[in-house]
Amino acid sequence: MLAPSLDTLRLFLHLLAASVWVGGQFVVAGIVPGTRKIGPEATQAVARGFARVAWPAFLLVVVTGMWGLFTVGDDVSASYHVTLGIKVLLVMIAGGAAFLHQTTDKTPVKAATGALGGVLALVVLFLGVLLTTG
Repeated sequence: MLAPSLDTLRLFLHLLAASVWVGGQFVVAGIVPGTRKIGPEATQAVARGFARVAWPAFLLVVVTGMWGLFTVGDDVSASYHVTLGIKVLLVMIAGGAAFLHQTTDKTPVKAATGALGGVLALVVLFLGVLLTTG
């Protein structure tokens, strides 16, 4: 068996948190139409429950991502740095969109920020894979 290291722990925690953050958004998006039939209280309860799990996961993504920045060697290309910079920027925008989505009462803003956050989360996930394989 291969021996785990701090790098594997960091990567595991990063992927676990990203799975909760990204996957959870799509699970909630699938559940919300059904909860609307029950009533606004049900939808709000699901949203609050997701937020209790999602925000700590987002924080863990940010912390492990920053930890990972310290492991980037000098031998990576300029393209790697550009991709990493774009990923970091999109994480911040996705987090901001999620925060606006959670705090607004305006339906068009809620819809737009939910969609933006979900799409950006997928793009960020793809960029993470690209960074590890490129």
